[in-house]
Amino acid sequence: MEVERTGDGKIVAFTMSGHAQFAKRGQDIVCAGASAVSFGAINAVMALTNVKPRITQGESGYLRCELPSVEDAQTNERVQLLLEAMLVSLRTIEKEYGKYIRIADKSRR
Repeated sequence: MEVERTGDGKIVAFTMSGHAQFAKRGQDIVCAGASAVSFGAINAVMALTNVKPRITQGESGYLRCELPSVEDAQTNERVQLLLEAMLVSLRTIEKEYGKYIRIADKSRR
């Protein structure tokens, strides 16, 4: 997973790709966990903030979520909190199954 941030640390996008290869398809708890956490966060952003990210899905576990510019500071804080919570959950998975999942933070200039 790659997380893209602004220069001041705000999450603006994230991309997941590939399969964890922890187990056979349909039995891979790492892949299932990462998918559940990421889709849950996207659903929470949409349901709780009315912000509609641009979602792109593709083959081989590809998911990209791009956030629109959010003018309202309070709404933006909520979106960021939900996405940071997603990262806490994903890093917990990474801590236990680091051989199968990697998270990279990248800042935009």
